[in-house]
Amino acid sequence: MRGMLRIAQVLNHNAALVNIDDHREAIVKGKGVAFNKRKGDPVAADRIEKILYLNTATAQENLDLLLKDIPIDIVTTTYEIIDMARNKYHVRVLDYIYITLSDHIFGAYKRVQSGTYQKSMVPDLSQHYPDEYSVSWDALNIIRRNLRVSFPDTEVRSLALHFINASGDETSDKETEFGKTTTEMVNNIVLQVLNQHGIYRSTANSNYYDRFMIHLQYLVERIKRLETDQAQLAPEVEADYQRMYPQSYAIGLEIFQQIKQELFAGISDNERLYFIIHIQRLLGEEPQKNFKE
Repeated sequence: MRGMLRIAQVLNHNAALVNIDDHREAIVKGKGVAFNKRKGDPVAADRIEKILYLNTATAQENLDLLLKDIPIDIVTTTYEIIDMARNKYHVRVLDYIYITLSDHIFGAYKRVQSGTYQKSMVPDLSQHYPDEYSVSWDALNIIRRNLRVSFPDTEVRSLALHFINASGDETSDKETEFGKTTTEMVNNIVLQVLNQHGIYRSTANSNYYDRFMIHLQYLVERIKRLETDQAQLAPEVEADYQRMYPQSYAIGLEIFQQIKQELFAGISDNERLYFIIHIQRLLGEEPQKNFKE
């Protein structure tokens, strides 16, 4: 079977996107697996060390989006971690975790490399979410092996939080119609607020804008199930953002309050922080000079 795989896209010398049956795709990894290869070339079975299946259209679309501005080694490491979580620990997560976890690992990687990493302020929730924490401990080992960087042990809390917040199953056909209506309502609220503040999709911010839209898509998944995050972020995290990025904070708060008032009274306070983070990226707002850590 593996000998029949053909390259759809070379990612680097050691990774490639391949076509499988029924229009599915997968990432194959292995030393030199794509060296001197082109699209359509067969992949040697003895070179393949790992196959990461992209079992949904969303997973495939997310890969294209991520490769625009995140190094391939970090993207494939993220996919390997999610694959491990699903297959070893049977953790069920929504596909948007490919985006959020890749972003997080890339950010943490840069901070560790630059010596600016700070201890995670996420509370310890291991007693309530043992599987997610087991996934995260394994993830640290995968990161250490693939990226040759050691994250502090406290990073387990941040990694686990991504799996906690993304827990769930993909939408069934039965829920589709409701989902479309709710998505339109959420998007209308968000776009109205963004437009009022002069924020539009552009070539410069398209990646961040698209990721915000993906986040909203999976917010709708939680609204449909009337779910709220049980894991609350430390309040000092949001307080820091309010002091550092006052404009982003104000716009994110406005979006949060409108969704809460008009659509979903039970929306998690965590979403408010996520909105603020997305808005800060869209605006490129610099931290206030008088902010002291």
